[in-house]
Amino acid sequence: MTMNAPKRTIVSVDAMGGDLGPAAVVAGLALSADKNPNIGFILHGNKPELEKLVARTKDLNEVCDIRHADEVVTMDDKPSYVMRNGQNTSMWSAIDAVRNGEADVVVSCGNTGALMLLSMVRLRKLPGVNRPAIACLWPSRNPAGFNVMLDVGADIRADDTDLLQYALMGASYARNGLGLARPRVGLLNVGTEEHKGRPELKSAHELIGDVAETANIDYIGFVEGGDIPSDRVDVIVTDGFTGNVALKTAEGTASLVSGLLRDAFNATILSKVSALLALSSLRRLSKRVDPRRNNGGVFLGLNGTVVKSHGSADAMGMSAAVKLAFRLAESGFNQKLAARVASAGTPSQDQKNKNPEGEQPA
Repeated sequence: MTMNAPKRTIVSVDAMGGDLGPAAVVAGLALSADKNPNIGFILHGNKPELEKLVARTKDLNEVCDIRHADEVVTMDDKPSYVMRNGQNTSMWSAIDAVRNGEADVVVSCGNTGALMLLSMVRLRKLPGVNRPAIACLWPSRNPAGFNVMLDVGADIRADDTDLLQYALMGASYARNGLGLARPRVGLLNVGTEEHKGRPELKSAHELIGDVAETANIDYIGFVEGGDIPSDRVDVIVTDGFTGNVALKTAEGTASLVSGLLRDAFNATILSKVSALLALSSLRRLSKRVDPRRNNGGVFLGLNGTVVKSHGSADAMGMSAAVKLAFRLAESGFNQKLAARVASAGTPSQDQKNKNPEGEQPA
């Protein structure tokens, strides 16, 4: 494959980290290559195995460069162990392709903790970023179909300036990922009244409000858990502990409701007939909330874009993660994000700074 093909965006893919193995990863890449002629891949993992899988699809074979890696980061590996001993893994190799300028973005289904630590060490944090964050797309009633929520697990702690940076980074993601010119940002709390919440939330509330106009965001103040999937807000800001608990709770609740619906429709002959009558509506609902179609958490605050796919992603889920990675790379998202973070400076400087990107802020 010609890696400098005009207008081609190169995605570096860790092929070995997912629960379903490299076959599901390669199948997802084949779906992406079939839909997008401007995409290319650097695939990292067991080269003989990957060559056999890639060779099955002619179009993929023409846009894919395979890099051999002897070892794999497993889901049970501790991040600290991977940091000390993971130089020969497919995950390390995939990140280094972006570090070395060979690829525009990384996608991995692997161990989240190891991926975050390796990304932080190999790519480094953006100047001014204290704690990177993981942002996810949350199904919502908004016209775009999703809200952005961060942090959902990069770091369990966050002080007021961290939450301010999350607000700026989340807004940048909403602009470039969802096409929202002026995102509405809310700070997750136990109530919407200004006297509620921990001290760092009250302080962050003031900091975000102070920079809202300069940052070209609509800050709507505190939001509650029920607002996460609503059309009241576009970006929900919280610490990684709260965000991860909310995310896992939502996934478990969705699974429970899906199972209860199946049981209800299979309970009697009449309910089975009702299910047939409602089949088209049920299919639309299933498609709307299918986690495979909005797969991919984005690591924000690094010198490079990293997309974390769900570990159990199948071909469709992997294709969705690659689509997200491609869209962000094509938009120049990370450069815009770096400019946005740099423009914020310290809280006392925010009002003095102007939008570094003119009429098209990150």
